[in-house]
Amino acid sequence: MLKIGLFGVGHLGKIHLSQLSTMKDVEVTGYFDPSDTNAEGIRETYPDLRRFEAAEDLIRASDAIDIVAPTTQHFLLCETAIRMGKHVFVEKPMTNTMEEARLLVKLVEEANIKFQVGHVERFNPAFLALKGVDLKPMFIEVHRLAEFNPRGTDVSVILDLMIHDIDIVLSIVQSSISRISASGVAVMSDTPDIANVRIEFHNGCVANLTSSRISLKKMRKMRLFQKDAYIGIDFLDKKTEIIKLKTPEDEGLFTLDIATNNGKKTIAIANPEIKQSNAIRMELEFFRDSILENKPVPVNVRDGFQALEAAHQILQKIGKGQSE
Repeated sequence: MLKIGLFGVGHLGKIHLSQLSTMKDVEVTGYFDPSDTNAEGIRETYPDLRRFEAAEDLIRASDAIDIVAPTTQHFLLCETAIRMGKHVFVEKPMTNTMEEARLLVKLVEEANIKFQVGHVERFNPAFLALKGVDLKPMFIEVHRLAEFNPRGTDVSVILDLMIHDIDIVLSIVQSSISRISASGVAVMSDTPDIANVRIEFHNGCVANLTSSRISLKKMRKMRLFQKDAYIGIDFLDKKTEIIKLKTPEDEGLFTLDIATNNGKKTIAIANPEIKQSNAIRMELEFFRDSILENKPVPVNVRDGFQALEAAHQILQKIGKGQSE
């Protein structure tokens, strides 16, 4: 039985708790949260779950910890747990600063523990449906739009929303970044609430990302354009489509003939099967299995570092643009 301690029982922390408390081979040791309001909500639903008064005591009593606390607390909790030899799951972004991120990478790579970063869109059914598809995009367009919610505005829209897409794009492109251009505006909070970013990679791929938390409607779409194919991913509605030039392997797919300057072309349209699943539960199950079965975690500390590094480069570009 894997004993997991939970740090933070706010909105997302409660979701984590509901999943961990019903997970096979997992026992929730207890939780730590300085907010009496959050704790009161937990007492009503989980009256027997222990609230720890000291973070170190919860870490000491657990085999692993799940950190869903504010970003400013991530590094200290991670460092304490790692030095005690405990496994760590930490929500994105994994640290508040790049200095903390560099120290954390060093700590993790020197320790004999499992460390996973909560980039939950990696487990979105629409993205998982592309497993086995050869993704080699040369242009990527992303829109992640959300309605305004004061929760999460302690960080910019880059670290709040766009970092999801930064992580996905980096995992797909598998190339180093050559150049970043960015612009952003703080409208409702003290940090950028809407931003547009262009990331250029050394392999020639270009990604345009737009994120907003002041929109009137929600949207979480990614479009990939590569040789002979277009791939659309709707992370919100859990839909995926592939439109490409027909090959002999595409028999049985819906096809469409179009006229071009080079003659008639046949397009095949595929909608990969979407296997419905709970992304948060899945990422936590992977974390559990990585510990119990000694397997690599699906989103490691280097993945978290690279996404955070790109996000901070974007913030620097926006900051310079606003000061000019």
